[in-house]
Parts: sequence; structure tokens; C-alpha cells
Amino acid sequence: MSSDALSAPFFASRTTKETIPLVAIPGKAERAWFKTLPSRHATWLQSQGRDLSEAGLVLLAPDEHGALETVYFTPTAHAGDSWHLAHLPSALPEGRFALADSAAKKPEATQMAFGWAIAQLPDQRFKSKTKDRNPRQLVWPTAADREEVQAWVEGVILARRLVNTPAENLGPADLSQAARGLVSDFKGRMQEVIGDDLISEGFPAAHAVGKGALPARAPRVMALRFNASKSAPTVALVGKGVVFDTGGLDIKPRTSMRHMKKDMGGAAVALGVARTLLELDVNLNLLVVIGAVENAVSAGAFRPGDVLETRKGLTVEVGDTDAEGRLVLADCLTYAGEQEPDLIIDFATLTGAARVALGPDLPPVMARDAELSQAMAAQGHSVGDPLWAMPMHMPYGQHLRSSIADMCNITEGFPFAGSITAGLFLERFVPKDTAWAHLDIFCWNPSSRPGRPAGGEAHAVRAVASFLKGWKPAKKAR
Repeated sequence: MSSDALSAPFFASRTTKETIPLVAIPGKAERAWFKTLPSRHATWLQSQGRDLSEAGLVLLAPDEHGALETVYFTPTAHAGDSWHLAHLPSALPEGRFALADSAAKKPEATQMAFGWAIAQLPDQRFKSKTKDRNPRQLVWPTAADREEVQAWVEGVILARRLVNTPAENLGPADLSQAARGLVSDFKGRMQEVIGDDLISEGFPAAHAVGKGALPARAPRVMALRFNASKSAPTVALVGKGVVFDTGGLDIKPRTSMRHMKKDMGGAAVALGVARTLLELDVNLNLLVVIGAVENAVSAGAFRPGDVLETRKGLTVEVGDTDAEGRLVLADCLTYAGEQEPDLIIDFATLTGAARVALGPDLPPVMARDAELSQAMAAQGHSVGDPLWAMPMHMPYGQHLRSSIADMCNITEGFPFAGSITAGLFLERFVPKDTAWAHLDIFCWNPSSRPGRPAGGEAHAVRAVASFLKGWKPAKKAR
């Protein structure tokens, strides 16, 4: 592990005589378990008057002199392995700790180590008074994949902090700078098309969405390339980067607009996935395509009823200016497809319908090939970053019709299956012979939980990076 890795301060490679054991209390603490403990600890635990099956317990057992000797704990409720230890660092004094039971297998141990580290990396950039706290160190669980933990932390923190950044501090140009930072760190290349050049360079829909913003926040499309080898497959990661979404002239109400700085979460996650894969030195050629725009209310904003051209040549009638992300992605997906990658994955905070269907913690993933979406969902489950395979029901696509254009950006008169129909809109801009998956993510924690503070979240970073780490393209028929 690199000494400057974000996760480095939170781990130790070996135990010392000062190391304090962490002992998990079993779901049912019976007499046989108490007999395995030092008698003074068994007596002390039983004298606490606590229900030892209660979730989230942290009990600090003293030695004969009153100094901390052992920590007994239970995981938080319904947390999963990723958050098994996440509540501990904030409840523990400074020191070095080690799991007393080191029998955890690689997936469980890796997730627990990730949760331990991520719980100690709060975003305090905009606080006038920060809480400086020395790291609580965990001796690496024996089976944990240290490189994967490091890469997960780097990717998740990058995405979370981008989503958390206020829109006044993160316009399209600032998002571009974040992308350039990744390019600099990993010796990639970056191309960028800005403002009115989007029209001449073939990104008319992205330009239309962003043209109402101030000149300093002009829309842009950026393409980042990281080449591993000539023989490696190419994966395109496409991210929706709407740095703030007012809804445009179909303006959002206050409650819906409150957290719209997070509408660039798709771009943040695309960068987070890329960073994770690059940290792991995975043998993939990566193309990251981001459409960065602000959907503003102004005299120059695009209007309901406008008919927009797209890079693919399809015309789109604007039924709702608040369904802008799919218009930006239409041009970005077309461009990504032109580069002939082996797989395209797009990420977008696209629909409220996905949240109604699955809530804030379970993003849907859909694909033309159900095996692809199901494989991604299975991998997400295995690393504690859940996804749900949503069907891409093609017949619903008929409701995207327009009387004057090739299609509409919403399904007027069909107020159902909003996440699926948004995916079907995007599907028309992906080459038919290219493998493709679409993730409709939320990128926000409505409330705080251990390791998952309220605010920006990096949904699907670990799931997709882990999937791609082991992914191989299907052999094409000759």
C-alpha cells in the first residue's frame, strides 16, 4: 500500500503488546461463549445490564487496573460486511486494534477493512472548525485484499467529495479540473469541447441543455483515455455531469431543487470507477466521457416544445426541460459508441422513478442483455455495494413517440416505468452491436449511518469496478 494512500493511516501491519482485541459478540451469547472469555470479562459483560444481541453495541472492557483491555461489539443492524466495523472508530480511544477472530474470508475481510477506513474520512472541507482526530488503527485482517481496500477508498472518496461540493465551487470547468487531476495522476490523455464549439463538433443536444448558463459555466464534453495495452479490451464509462439542475424552464419546486448539486453524480461515479480500476492497474483500456452542463433558468435556456438535433442524427422534441440528463447523455453515448469500445456503461442520477421503486440505497442496472445486468448485480451483492437488475422492457419504448420529431424526451400520457423508459431513451443512442449497461443512481444519503454520512454517496463504484476487474468481452462470431 502506498504511504500516501487515503487509507494508509488507518491500518497497521502487525500487532504489538499494546494492541487491543476486538471481539464480536455472537448473535446469541450463550453460556458456552461466556466460558471462552476471561472470567472477569464474562462477569463484567453480564453485569452491564445490556441486551447483548442489541445492534451497534460497543463495550469497553477494563483490565484489573481500569485500562482498556478488550472491546466487545455487535455490528449495526442490517449493515452487511462493508459496515460491520464502521461504527467502531468513533466509539474507540486512540490506539491499535485487531480482530480477535481472524477467520473472515477474503470478501468479508476486505469489506470490513474498507468500512473501517471510510468511516474515518469525513468531508470537512467547508466547515470553519474541523474536528482533527488521530486515526484508530486496525491490524490488517489476514485475508483482506489490501490493494482492493486502498483502491475502493480512493474511488469512493473522490466521487463522494465531488458530489458534496457546492455548485458555486463546482461548475463545468471545475469538474473538468477534477478530471484533469485523474489524467495527471495516471498519465492519461484528455480532449475537451467547450461552449459553442459543441455545435460544430457534433454535440448539439448537450449544448442546448447547457447554453442557458453563464459564459463562465459554459457546457462542455470531455473524453479521458487511459490505455493499458494494445491487446486489452476497451470499456467506456459515460457520466451525466449536470453540475446543478434547476429543472430549466420547467423549474423544480424548492424541495426537489435543494440537493441538485448532486446531479453530476453520474460523472463523479464514472471518475470514481476509473480511479479504482487505475489504482488496481486492471488490464483495461478506459475511455471516460463526461457531459458537464448547468441546466439554468435564463432567457437563453432551451424550451419545452423545442426540437433538438443530436449527434446521432435523431431529432428529439423536448417534452420537459427537467428531463435534461438524457439529452446530454444521448450525445455522449453516441460519441462513446463511435470509438468502438467492447463495453459501454453509463451512470446518471436520472429519475425519481428509480427511487420510488427501489429507494435511495439500491440503484437499478439495466441492459439489453439481461445476463449482463444480472452479472453486475450479483457482483455488487458480493462486495456489499448492491444493485438491482431492472428489466429493459422494449415495448415501453413506443411511448417515447413525438408527433413532430423522431422521439420525445419523456413519455407524455404514459406516467409509468419512468426509470425503464429513461433507459429506453438512452438505448437508442448506443450501437446495437455494442454491449451496454445503464445505471440510474441516487448518489445521496438522506441520513447518516456509520461509514455513510448524510450527503454525497458513491453508489456503484465498488460494484462496477469489481465487475470490470474480472470482466472479459464475449467472443464475437466470425
